[in-house]
Amino acid sequence: MNILNILLAVSGAAWGAGVGAGLAAIGAGIGIGRIGGSAAESVARQPEAAGIIRANMIITAALIEGVALFGVLTCILILVL
Repeated sequence: MNILNILLAVSGAAWGAGVGAGLAAIGAGIGIGRIGGSAAESVARQPEAAGIIRANMIITAALIEGVALFGVLTCILILVL
């Protein structure tokens, strides 16, 4: 069986779930990268606020990870159900 037959045998829901899970993971990576970069710039400008900036960065990154996990799990449920 060649790769074309395998790709054609996959249903539309599976393609959509795979693309959705990939986009959720990519979006979370971009978001957390922007948070880290902005936090580093903020600490460079105001070193005395590093503790507050770090705490806010961790909370925001955790929220983004939660949304990304929700998106990936939703896509996995689409595949399974």
